[in-house]
Amino acid sequence: MGSVETNILLETGTNELEILEFVISGNSYGINVAKITELMQVQEVQEMPLAHPFVEGVFQPREEVYTIVDLAKYLGLGISENPEKDIFIITNFNQMNIAFHVHAVESIFRISWQDIEKPDSIIYGGQEGVVTGIAKVNDRIISILDFEKITFDISPDTGINLSEIKSYTGVDRENTPIVVAEDSALLRKMLTEALHTSGYMNVTVLSDGEEAWDYINKVKNEGPSLVTSKIALLITDIEMPKMDGHRLTKLVKSDPVLKDIPVIIFSSLIDENMQKKGLEVGADAQLSKPEIGGLVDVVDVMVNKI
Repeated sequence: MGSVETNILLETGTNELEILEFVISGNSYGINVAKITELMQVQEVQEMPLAHPFVEGVFQPREEVYTIVDLAKYLGLGISENPEKDIFIITNFNQMNIAFHVHAVESIFRISWQDIEKPDSIIYGGQEGVVTGIAKVNDRIISILDFEKITFDISPDTGINLSEIKSYTGVDRENTPIVVAEDSALLRKMLTEALHTSGYMNVTVLSDGEEAWDYINKVKNEGPSLVTSKIALLITDIEMPKMDGHRLTKLVKSDPVLKDIPVIIFSSLIDENMQKKGLEVGADAQLSKPEIGGLVDVVDVMVNKI
């Protein structure tokens, strides 16, 4: 089916994204187009011995070898009615090449993060749910899935490797106030643990960019001259309901009182294109999520500049 191309040029920091709607057992789901490299008609795959039950196997359409994840099995849904028409969504994120097996793809639409609602924790599996956002498009409810959590559930080695973090205790790090904006409950937990292990105990964690922006403004209103002493650093994801990390970074760096707060974008989407977008909005550093050891090193450098 070819690579995913659209005619929509998204400006950086406008709080918008493109979503690909796909279908499994009649249910509509969504994935950020930024994660997708290609859509392919389903192909024969090579099964792997002792593979995870949700992994169909691997295939190699060209140079790269892709692991195939059966999303219907993972989500506990029924099999395809027309399996020969199924689609592989080829993705690249967290420096991994993974194909997700779905039953159909519909269309790509543009939406504001502001219009993506947080899922109800009771309906969508509590704090560890796999749905990170709910979008309503043309009277259809589209559940946006947490693909980082899906890959982590199947292979925990794909997540943050806390063994990279060197244990550290010291007053300098302990009293350094850090703000984290991350919508994934799994990543919030891992980031907090990583920062605490490395000695950064004063961590305020917010679940989306809008919450982080409200918190930062609350600190600003308490005393503009004290902002950097109360917020030494901001770490933000890119994909978040209500306000994404690029928009949050742009707002911080455009504010004359807040602009000196160092901002690290920590996302599964960091590639050459995203690096450019991050630079456009003023990010001080950008790292891919597997690079947790490098994140702590960058934090050390950034907080010592203040």
